[in-house]
Amino acid sequence: MDLTLHTTFLPHTDPEASLRFYRDLLGFELTQDVGQGDMRWLTFVAPTQPGVRLVLTPPVADPGVSDDERRTVVELMAKGVYQSIILATKDLDGTFARLQGSDVEVVSEPTDQPWGVRDCAFRDPAGNMVRIDQVA
Repeated sequence: MDLTLHTTFLPHTDPEASLRFYRDLLGFELTQDVGQGDMRWLTFVAPTQPGVRLVLTPPVADPGVSDDERRTVVELMAKGVYQSIILATKDLDGTFARLQGSDVEVVSEPTDQPWGVRDCAFRDPAGNMVRIDQVA
């Protein structure tokens, strides 16, 4: 089998804040913006990995989900325990300094983790955990 990672999804609650975070701050390229208002699907690629897509979706866009279930998902997102993504950089300290200097929530500073990586963590505007690993 020859499988590769092609697309991954994260929920978002504010398309404009998500654009500022993923495009303007992290440097991802916006390749698609579909929908209107808060019901927008934003597709990003990293300039160094144009074949791997990150799609930000409205939380629980499925019409079969109840209002109570939607509220639960949004509450879990706000706590940062609903979804997460791990990114990688060769310059963790520089990346951390740039993000820390902006208006984002820092979860952890660059740290050597017991599982063998050095990383830091932030929350995106929707509350998703964004971990960034140091790579060679």
